[in-house]
Amino acid sequence: MIPVTVAKFGGSALGVDGILIGKVINRIEQLKEKTKVVAVFSAPLITYQEKLYSMTDVAIRVGRSYASSNPVEIEVLREVYERIATEQVSNQYYQEFLAHLDRFYRQVIISLKQAAENRRFVDVMRSRTLAYSGEITMSYLMDYIMRSHGINSDHVDIEKWPIITDDNFEAANFMIEESRRNDSHLLDLVERNEIVCLGGFIGKTVDGLETTYERGGSDRTAADTAILLHGRYEMKVDFEKDSAVLSADPKIVKSGLENIQCLSYNEAKLAGMFGMKILDPVAIKEILDNNLDIPLVITNMTNPSDTTIIQRNPPLQDDFNNSLVKIVTGKKNCAIVRIESIAASYLVASLEKDKQYHDFVKLSPYRQDDVEICRLLFLDADYVKKQERHIRAYYPKVEIVYGRGVVTLIGDMMWHMPNIASTASSTVGEHGINILNLDAQEETSRILIVVEDKGTNVGDAVKAIHSKRTSIRISENKND
Repeated sequence: MIPVTVAKFGGSALGVDGILIGKVINRIEQLKEKTKVVAVFSAPLITYQEKLYSMTDVAIRVGRSYASSNPVEIEVLREVYERIATEQVSNQYYQEFLAHLDRFYRQVIISLKQAAENRRFVDVMRSRTLAYSGEITMSYLMDYIMRSHGINSDHVDIEKWPIITDDNFEAANFMIEESRRNDSHLLDLVERNEIVCLGGFIGKTVDGLETTYERGGSDRTAADTAILLHGRYEMKVDFEKDSAVLSADPKIVKSGLENIQCLSYNEAKLAGMFGMKILDPVAIKEILDNNLDIPLVITNMTNPSDTTIIQRNPPLQDDFNNSLVKIVTGKKNCAIVRIESIAASYLVASLEKDKQYHDFVKLSPYRQDDVEICRLLFLDADYVKKQERHIRAYYPKVEIVYGRGVVTLIGDMMWHMPNIASTASSTVGEHGINILNLDAQEETSRILIVVEDKGTNVGDAVKAIHSKRTSIRISENKND
């Protein structure tokens, strides 16, 4: 089969006001030497009110201002694209792109006027504003820039969009069968071109209404595109970033970081859930839901030989002991919900099936007055606050505890290390951090240490455990 790589370029890869577009073009030139490329683009980063924002964040601020009867200047949602086009699109394609830009900008104006009239910036009004001021416009622009460089390129027309979702406009869910019925345009573009440009984050309902995924949704677009093309082409998904995966967040841990060469789907999904910005865990979930094994590659764009490969079942590293604890990560602003176990089962079903929400894990249960109590660790306390009424409807005596943080050790093979949980907990204790809960289960490939989200507790615990990764492995080797 012909190889096709879905390459995702986020806002940071494009640079502020598109300053790194030249490097993106060079990277795409490298990729197309060996494979056809579907390039998925996020909205760009821009300077707004003397601060750095993604265009998505700016569009949301503008939309909320209109809904509050406080209209603000909206040229910012257009001017960056015209400025980049003036500098990088050749005369041959410039007017053609401007015609698209004018059309998209009109859609933004109409949606903002509707938000002002309805005093709400929600649903399709929000989705259209974000789509036509962000990812859709960026994908068209990148196509014309590549054409200007003599590259055989084209873009996916928004009118023939292949990513079909349900009508949950602000947190849409991918619908595979409906998407397959709408993929002929995408397939034709891939067949005829070296490069196909596609806007991330955006979907359409079967009725043609624009939707958006949740934040980080361009990762999902890349995965969904690979799912659609799988079986017809030899697929790979490449996420272009400023580094491959490291053993901890470099913003927290400054020294002793290791490059992680391979991860399983499970390890990468856990790392994404618990604080590492590798890729959206839902992107992996959608591949798994379709029972596929598509290689995912995290690439350091400035040094493309520096990669992390993510597979369903990666091979064991030659240095087996160095593959046990792969990542130490931390997540602040968590909450714990204590609820009777039977009621918890209904709540979990509602969250996962009705609300399509998955950012929580079950901790070990306990008994209280002959009643089994389930503990749910939510990784976003703000979500719990918004859903408190819904949660309490399942069990009036529910207890919700805010102000929690979680430190997580991740590795599918950690169960080979018999004392790892005790070593990790004693390391945290040595640094004067009180452990509120420790949850270690062989089947889940992770050890959770819950601490109070206070001051630098979470970061300090991550640094402490990460600093012991090497000594833990050595001590366990000696015990063997």
